[in-house]
Amino acid sequence: MNVVIVEDDINMRKSLEIALGDYEEFNVKSYKSATEALKKISDDTDIIVTDINMPGMDGLEFINALNGKFDVIIMTGNATLNRAIESVRLGVKDFLTKPFDIETLVTAIKRTKILSQKQPAKKEKQSNDESSFIGSSPSLQKVLDIALKAAKTDVSVMIMGESGVGKELFANFIHKNSKRKDKPFMAINMAAIPENLLESELYGYEKGAFTDATATKKGLFELAEGGTLFLDEIGEMPINLQPKLLRALQEREIVRVGASKPIKINVRIVSATNANLENKIKNGEFREDLFYRLNTVPLLVPPLRERKDEILSIAEFVLKKACDEYELEQKSLSKEAIKELLNYEYPGNIRELISIVERAVILSDNVEISKDDLFIYAKK
Repeated sequence: MNVVIVEDDINMRKSLEIALGDYEEFNVKSYKSATEALKKISDDTDIIVTDINMPGMDGLEFINALNGKFDVIIMTGNATLNRAIESVRLGVKDFLTKPFDIETLVTAIKRTKILSQKQPAKKEKQSNDESSFIGSSPSLQKVLDIALKAAKTDVSVMIMGESGVGKELFANFIHKNSKRKDKPFMAINMAAIPENLLESELYGYEKGAFTDATATKKGLFELAEGGTLFLDEIGEMPINLQPKLLRALQEREIVRVGASKPIKINVRIVSATNANLENKIKNGEFREDLFYRLNTVPLLVPPLRERKDEILSIAEFVLKKACDEYELEQKSLSKEAIKELLNYEYPGNIRELISIVERAVILSDNVEISKDDLFIYAKK
């Protein structure tokens, strides 16, 4: 990956160049000024990391001059809200405040690259891409590092966190960064399926297994063959169905409802919960042996209120996506609206932020979304 660093402080510039150069995937060049960079930067550059405060042409002027040709990450030792707002409006992918460690920058670069690769070539309906909601805030660094390490293996991962933090997005992130990425990613919400249907949804059934079984049906374990099966709200799985799941994980085989012959499976399991499973174990509502089988690698996703520096990038992504999806003129957030978004606590986490922005896009009569268009009246 070709990375360009633009930094007038020679010590900072050289230290970043050396540190990034230790990573085999990076080919690094650096320039002491924006003016020099504009003259020498090559078309095969993937990402530019630039300071804001520089003599002559500053960072924001530099980004304007690039005219959206390259993905940009800003770093600054003098961060202000207005600069953050302006950089987001200019299309900056990340905004890092000095001092930061090299791992923070590396994660920001990798995330920016993922986002760039996933940008559609033409206008089309997009899904909520997990990489668009996973930032590089300090509170997420360890989580991301663990997720990326786990993704390279087949170990079971349990994602824990409040409702709405994006647990399925992390599950998809793990899948997309694994050797199974070209195979299916299947998901099921344990709390949304009635108990009498959950077993057949997971394992399938044979023709004649019950009254309405007029044909053999494959379950999610078979449909996810070679890929990843995401078991959301695993804490809500009925206790009487848990032994069969434990056997599937231990023996790597399942038995359809109404059948006696086991079927070998090759599926990676990622589960998620917002419940306290240790309490459920004490209360006899969840099997301890199943918990340890699922919890080989635990991931605790912090709530959005602890990741304030990601709110703007998520909001801008959702804003553009919503305008494209509903075929509306591209809208923007006013300074007052951005301040309102940054000050809110988000009890519903990312899911609530998405709803707020989408609602504002639909209801706002103006190109610029105002504070009132957000309809945030809850206690902050």
